[in-house]
Amino acid sequence: MLDIAPQSPFCFTTLPPLTLYVHLPWCARKCPYCDFNSHAVREAIPETRYIDALLADLDYELPRVRGRRVEAIFIGGGTPSLFSAQSIDRLLTGISARFTMRPDAEITLEANPGSVEEHKFGDFRAAGVTRLSIGAQSFNDELLKKLGRIHGGREAVRAAEIAHHAGFDNFNIDLMFGLPGQDTAACLDDLRIAIELAPTHISFYQLTIEPNTFFHHQPPALPDDETIWHMHTQGMSFMADRGYTQYDVSAYARTGRRCRHNLNYWEFGDYLGIGAGSHGKLSSLSNSIHRRHKHRQPRQYMECALQHQPVAGENKLSAADAIFEFMLNALRLSEGFDASLFAERTGLAPNLLASRVAGLVARGLLRQRDGRIGPTYLGRRFLNDLTEAFLADDERTD
Repeated sequence: MLDIAPQSPFCFTTLPPLTLYVHLPWCARKCPYCDFNSHAVREAIPETRYIDALLADLDYELPRVRGRRVEAIFIGGGTPSLFSAQSIDRLLTGISARFTMRPDAEITLEANPGSVEEHKFGDFRAAGVTRLSIGAQSFNDELLKKLGRIHGGREAVRAAEIAHHAGFDNFNIDLMFGLPGQDTAACLDDLRIAIELAPTHISFYQLTIEPNTFFHHQPPALPDDETIWHMHTQGMSFMADRGYTQYDVSAYARTGRRCRHNLNYWEFGDYLGIGAGSHGKLSSLSNSIHRRHKHRQPRQYMECALQHQPVAGENKLSAADAIFEFMLNALRLSEGFDASLFAERTGLAPNLLASRVAGLVARGLLRQRDGRIGPTYLGRRFLNDLTEAFLADDERTD
């Protein structure tokens, strides 16, 4: 009897847009709420060796994406601004030598106020960085101290001023709400200061206590749920009145300034991940979707990447995986998504989504009109419950 493999449920006619994520894992000090793969600097950062490893990682990945254009690059961490501008220049030069880049590719670099210097911002700009993401988190010195941040409010303001002076006409300010001891007035004061600094984008997200963090083991007293929800809704209105449109759960932008890399995540695009602990997702015209991740510890990552073995693990998505992951991301979008995007980005038949969507529309958690699907006000408030509805039946908890 012939051993015939089952036909793939995926069918791609075109591939999704491709972006690149680069992880630089070092920071000056590990924040007590941070669950990212970041490592406090205890000795000089091995910048040259790490950039060598990143470029070797790219060479390893290149055959899977040959001929595809990179739409945007996001350099995250850690605190990438701890690296020298010369290292960032070498990295970006190496990337552009290996890929076809969109002519106006958005290239974002994360920077913390505690690590900024005026000449460095200008040099990052000269190296090819087109967008900064400044991790202010708050402008309130007392709240910053409770968060374990190493900068003060004045330094955060200065960082934005330096960004303008260095020629960045596109930058983001990160702000948290629901902080220990914070009330709605303090939350709105942070937003007022941020908006006065004229960023093109604001990331406004709730402090959550994550496993494997200091705050998880010694949790601070946080505002109650109703107060946090009030901060969220008041903050949304405050920004909307001042020209910042919400386009996902925690992202607000001026017209034309949505973060391309992050938007590609939420629309289930493809992305390469290079660097310690980075993750990537790639679709294939051979009708499959694969995820892979890189070695997490910087020293091990460098050793393995330089030996052309950067991958720590890989898995092939099932149809059920793709349905859940698509909805987990797309339901973050405030305006919802065009129904045709599901088939385009997953390669799956639209009818695989239809019955579950209809049930959630009937429950008032989803809206479906004019060919678009998105969460209702109630669905946004209970977004975790809404996304869980798209888990495979044997994985759901209800």
